[in-house]
Amino acid sequence: MLNKMFDKKKKKVVVLGLDGVPCSLLNRFIAEGLMPNLAMLKENGTLCSMTASIPEVSSTSWSTFMTGVNPGRHGIYGFIELQKNNYSWKFPNFNDLHSKTIWDIAGANGKSSVIINLPSTYPARPLNGMLVSGFVSLDLKKASYPDQLYQYLHGMGYRLDVDATKAARSMEGFADDIIHTLQKRLEAIDHLYDSEEWDLFIAVITETDRLHHYLWAALEDPGHPQHTFFLNFYRKLDSFIGAFYRKVGSTIPFIMLSDHGFTSIKKEVYLNVFLSEKGYLTFNKPSPESFEDMNSSSRAFCLDPSRIYVHMKNKYPQGTVADVDYEKVRNSLKEDLLSLRVNNEKVISGVFFREQLYGGECFADAPDLVALPYDGYDLKGSITKHELTGKGPLTGGHTRDNATFYINREIPCQTPDIVDVGVTILKLLDLDTEGLDGKSLV
Repeated sequence: MLNKMFDKKKKKVVVLGLDGVPCSLLNRFIAEGLMPNLAMLKENGTLCSMTASIPEVSSTSWSTFMTGVNPGRHGIYGFIELQKNNYSWKFPNFNDLHSKTIWDIAGANGKSSVIINLPSTYPARPLNGMLVSGFVSLDLKKASYPDQLYQYLHGMGYRLDVDATKAARSMEGFADDIIHTLQKRLEAIDHLYDSEEWDLFIAVITETDRLHHYLWAALEDPGHPQHTFFLNFYRKLDSFIGAFYRKVGSTIPFIMLSDHGFTSIKKEVYLNVFLSEKGYLTFNKPSPESFEDMNSSSRAFCLDPSRIYVHMKNKYPQGTVADVDYEKVRNSLKEDLLSLRVNNEKVISGVFFREQLYGGECFADAPDLVALPYDGYDLKGSITKHELTGKGPLTGGHTRDNATFYINREIPCQTPDIVDVGVTILKLLDLDTEGLDGKSLV
């Protein structure tokens, strides 16, 4: 019966992204009866945990999803990079993506797509269909393609993102903003699903991620003022999932996924402070504003969240590490990072050399090492901190494991990787996936 639902003649796929939603949380809410619609979907399909990208940030994970290739090919390693030939900040956007997206491939084969709120797609690029960019989007007009989509979104009061600054003033006001933004998001999703012709429909809900970052403590503490709000948010989400899936119907492949998992934050750990303490990094002034203030004697530095770069000669204007010393410095960095402890607890669960993670035409831009934390430790690349650890306003942080994957068919649940999902979508559209890094899950 299930296999008959996926007749290749259909050649349509619907994807709902749930930014930052851990699979374990969904299973908990199913077990507690909080999400009955999702429980029904689980009974008639496969819900399993998935592995996200390294590093476990939205820009890298969603870019991996939308291309079906690793960061060594698509070129997005994080939200911040350094400018070529100097040390000033650069914020990669959609124009810096080096690989074709799955909707580019679909469009080249005559298929149309509607893409709503997918992170790291700003500014919007032309496609066979419609696209409204997700986080980080600065201007609705530049985030919309074609112009008629902008006219609709502007007219209905669409929100690009939650206003996170409200969290510092009032959590109640922040909660209201989450719901208002979500309502506008869902209104746009329903409208474009009903009004447009499409073969591939992708919509992402990012309010989940904002909720988790600022109010994860509310989930864990029944006495928290926003605990009921957190649960009611998921009741509302479950109602939408149920109504949306009834609209999609069982004959169309329906996928849900998240870009990483989530956990509570015990401590933020500032890796550039650690590198300074170990003698790898120094600055020319007490309060550096960027890596332009880095001393030329520095041998390594960190970019968010845990990307370590060796300060190489012939790569950076003031690089100090010679090729002959590269492996020695890398091995020393790995050993020191793995020794890092806070309150006598190990912080780093693993350190990867770049060739273990990445490969492709963008490999030269890859970090030399990437660290993964144990749950509860939020690694940061800040250069303004003076203490090794701290606690900011966020109560929840990312995990690489425990991301979510769902499909409305029975498949083996063997902890897929997010790179597999885009490839699976192309396979369901009956399109060629040769040359991509992921494998089809169906």
